[in-house]
Amino acid sequence: MKAQAAATEQREVMDIRQAADYLGISPDTLYKYASEGFVPAFKLGNRWRFKRSRLNDWMDQQSSGGNMPVRVTGKAAEEKPSRAKAKPVQSVRPARRKSAAQ
Repeated sequence: MKAQAAATEQREVMDIRQAADYLGISPDTLYKYASEGFVPAFKLGNRWRFKRSRLNDWMDQQSSGGNMPVRVTGKAAEEKPSRAKAKPVQSVRPARRKSAAQ
């Protein structure tokens, strides 16, 4: 039983469940990442497969800050973010009416 578990852990090509365990994330999250091309993966038939060595290289790249920043396009890219603090909102109450007795 232990030999079978050790052999499974040492496989170069893993299915989605094995790769998710290896990365410490859920299989659903890994499936989403693979579909979006965020993690290195390939399809064998209609099933996702992951090479351990490619995942290791990808993790090294991610941990060393080699990941690409999110690209902003359009008008938002041209505008510089404002550092001014938002002004507090003042409540607007109707003025109290003075009574005729006053």
